[in-house]
Amino acid sequence: MPEPDDAPEEGGRERLFHSLFKPTRRQVIVGLLLALLGFAGVTQVRANQVDDTYSGLREQDLIDVLNGLAGARQRAEAERDRLAETRDDLSSTTNRTQAAIEQATNEADTLSILAGLVPVTGSGIRVTITEVDGQVSLSSMLDVVQELRTVGAEAIQINGEVRVVAQTSFEDATGGFLVDDQLMSPPYVIDVIGEPNVLAGAMTFIDGPKRQITDDGGDIVVDELSSLDIEAVKRPVQPEYAEPDLGQ
Repeated sequence: MPEPDDAPEEGGRERLFHSLFKPTRRQVIVGLLLALLGFAGVTQVRANQVDDTYSGLREQDLIDVLNGLAGARQRAEAERDRLAETRDDLSSTTNRTQAAIEQATNEADTLSILAGLVPVTGSGIRVTITEVDGQVSLSSMLDVVQELRTVGAEAIQINGEVRVVAQTSFEDATGGFLVDDQLMSPPYVIDVIGEPNVLAGAMTFIDGPKRQITDDGGDIVVDELSSLDIEAVKRPVQPEYAEPDLGQ
């Protein structure tokens, strides 16, 4: 017979009921640990299932995303085209500005040469006129200068002292000529820059300046030179009456 103080052994159902509604402290701790472990596992699974391929979006959501991307691409392309146009405009403007500067510089150089404001160098001829048995007339000297201008002389200098330009004056004087109020005495050495063959031909053709100088009792010698320096310059004169027409 069992001991009087021994309690009857509990059945399985009673033990389960007792554990659910009256758990021990150890059972509570174990349950909490299991719950935390399960929560962590579910979270990890959900994290692993997340991707960035939009597979979880609805069809309309995908359409909206694609429309947004298309709009962004169009804006980027428009901005690219605008920047390219700006670049081309800037390049074109720079080229036009540079071309205008170069053209203005060339024109200024040309005008300075024609006005006799700067020394020049280049190929040309040297005309030497001497008086042998007579005096060279003013008309003959003017014909020499005019003939040189007609065939394209770019710069003319007399006796290394006077630069001959459009406004240069010639006058008869004792012992020679006054060229821009400076006395030029024979022999007259005229340095000319231009095409040597053309300039020389203009001096020696029949009935040209050479014959006139000879008829005056003088002699003319023409030397073609591959390099010639003209150093005489004119001082610029400030116009008193004329002024630029800015409306042209």
